[in-house]
Amino acid sequence: MPKSKVRKKSVYTPPEDAVRSRSAQAKALQPSPRWYAPVMVTLMLLGLMWIVVFYVAGEQIPFMASIGAGNFAIGFGAMVAGLIMSMRWR
Repeated sequence: MPKSKVRKKSVYTPPEDAVRSRSAQAKALQPSPRWYAPVMVTLMLLGLMWIVVFYVAGEQIPFMASIGAGNFAIGFGAMVAGLIMSMRWR
């Protein structure tokens, strides 16, 4: 049985504008500063601690009792801020 002919494939060269946009993305995606990760973790833990303290002793702490259900917004807001920071961490 005869062998099939080998087809020569042309070498792919991407368009120049695609190469430029990739290099611009690579420059824009730099690692996060050193303080970023500790702040992110601190926000998540602070939000969790805020909600736990509100559940355990919220009635005994005057400013927490005056805020009322707003304590959930403060706690969850801090946790969400930490989670949003975690999505942008490099």
